[in-house]
Amino acid sequence: MSAKHDTIQPQGWPRPKGYANGMLAQPGRLLFVAGQIAWDENEQIVSPEFVPQFLKALDNVVAVVRAAGGQPEHICRLTTYVTDKQAYIQGAPEIGKGYRERMGKHFPAMALVQVAGLVEPGAQVEIEATAVIPGPTEST
Repeated sequence: MSAKHDTIQPQGWPRPKGYANGMLAQPGRLLFVAGQIAWDENEQIVSPEFVPQFLKALDNVVAVVRAAGGQPEHICRLTTYVTDKQAYIQGAPEIGKGYRERMGKHFPAMALVQVAGLVEPGAQVEIEATAVIPGPTEST
């Protein structure tokens, strides 16, 4: 049995651009991905630039999901924390292209929050996620 994800859209609401208002997922195993920043396997920030940091943080989220046996399409929720909302807006075309390369046309429920700072020096982006990973078929 595989996990199923349905987009939830209240009747009469316009379709949101680039995300879903809600995702309903069942059955499967819940995976909660801690906030991922743009560091490599040596815990070094990959770039001082915003867009490469965003894309590396997203890569790290996807890597955790894959390590649990999932795929990007199993992600139901993404929360992104940024230190500079304008940098996100200015980088949106590149971010969108990179997002689609990593996630395809899968748009989970998402939120973007501007924060005063992140714990790791130099980090400008932190992304956390929830995924529903298909589990083995259960017999009753």
